[in-house]
Amino acid sequence: MIRIRMLAALAAMALVAAACGSDDGGEAAAPAAAPTTAAPTTEAPATTAAPPTTTAAPATTTAAPTTTAAPTTTAAPTTTAAPTTTAAPTTTVAPTTTTTTVPTTISFPESEWVAIHGGEDCVCADGSPYYYWVREADPTKVVFYLEGGGACFTGASCSFTNGNYDPDVDPNDPAENPANAGGIFDFDNPLNPLRDYSFVGAPYCTGDVHLGNRTNDYGGGLFVHHNGFVNANTALAEAVKRFGDATEVVVAGTSAGSASAALYGGLAADAFGEAAITVVADASGAYPSVPGINSFIGGLWGTTSVVPDWPVNEGMTAEEWGLPELFIQAGLHAPRIRFARFDNAFDSTQEFFAGLAGFDASRIDQLMALNEANIEAAGVNQASYTAPGTDHGILPLDRMYTLEVEGVSFLDWLTALVAGEEVEDVTCVDCS
Repeated sequence: MIRIRMLAALAAMALVAAACGSDDGGEAAAPAAAPTTAAPTTEAPATTAAPPTTTAAPATTTAAPTTTAAPTTTAAPTTTAAPTTTAAPTTTVAPTTTTTTVPTTISFPESEWVAIHGGEDCVCADGSPYYYWVREADPTKVVFYLEGGGACFTGASCSFTNGNYDPDVDPNDPAENPANAGGIFDFDNPLNPLRDYSFVGAPYCTGDVHLGNRTNDYGGGLFVHHNGFVNANTALAEAVKRFGDATEVVVAGTSAGSASAALYGGLAADAFGEAAITVVADASGAYPSVPGINSFIGGLWGTTSVVPDWPVNEGMTAEEWGLPELFIQAGLHAPRIRFARFDNAFDSTQEFFAGLAGFDASRIDQLMALNEANIEAAGVNQASYTAPGTDHGILPLDRMYTLEVEGVSFLDWLTALVAGEEVEDVTCVDCS
């Protein structure tokens, strides 16, 4: 799950209420043209989806039968009976059935992590099976983690072979196993403030910042399953099923995963009763809310079909629904949520994806500050830690244990945050 892939986030947002939710069935062509640069807006958003069900359990093994006519010169396999109502011609054999089995659970020797198949409705961009990760520890304290790894909204960027994201999940790839990651996933480090927490991790393989619910035709035979919301919401439902009595819940994400973390924080607030909810968004603070871009990318991904039916979302439009609004709407819906973000002031990955999406990325440090100001002007507090430089992400990296900005260590700041303490904003003075 934790490949430190190129992460990034941009787009329209949303969610739907079912664990393994539904696709709108659309395979329509993408909107004609993407808007280009536009100035950030302070407008409030509109759209989101019902909280995840707490009853969804991972689907059991799914068999995909395929029927193949056997050659006329080959005898029928002994395991398949010919139809009894019709005499089989002497030159034809009965059809055979081939069954492909997808393992429901994959365990690993000497590892606390288990990979669980999401079920038949959970698929990656290329249609391959989706798995999420579970690590059981203290059942009263839970981390729901959203993996990052790019975003796509054109035929080129969504390509399965050379696009801007990974279109599949392979639990058997050591690079994708969270046991091999650092940072908050290093449970042997006594300094890790989350080492005793149970974890549920949602891998990322759909190019839609965990907010999609649409299969889109990008032309040339490229049909992309933007199924991110269905996949991640299924993983969240598993977290609720296993750890529904938790009193402390941290919803965290890096890059593309952090782009949607605030909205999943709102869903977690609905699902976990009166639990304390903390959202940590790692490396997506530079993406502003621009109406034309919001609606264009949201249309490709189908985000408006999965917007929670919170009263605060009533009347909002796709044009109003940008990434800053995820914080605003979730915060207004569930005021007990504590929000925080981490960014490097000149994050080169955010700069790349912001430009690719059509935002003005000439000064992303200023976009970060403006987005935070707009969120807080709407009445939602967002604690922030802004480090210098061009790096991207910190939570799955060991540099979280050594980074210090203006005399404040990131580790101390994060430890106080998850402990429920108030933390001050930390911002680099010389951010170059």
